[in-house]
Amino acid sequence: MTIIESIAQAIKKSGKSRYRISKDTQVDQAVLCRIVNGGRCNLETAERLCKYLSLELKPRQRKAR
Repeated sequence: MTIIESIAQAIKKSGKSRYRISKDTQVDQAVLCRIVNGGRCNLETAERLCKYLSLELKPRQRKAR
């Protein structure tokens, strides 16, 4: 699962409206809508939403060759 998919899923499961999340995080509602519909966002926005939604961003471990 990608970071965006994880954020979108957490937004849906949060029980909060996109309006409330937008007001709490200062992330535009249009950006939240785009994320929920599979679109992209910048790293700063992803970090802000992960913090708000209690998600942890951590690097993937690469498979040994």
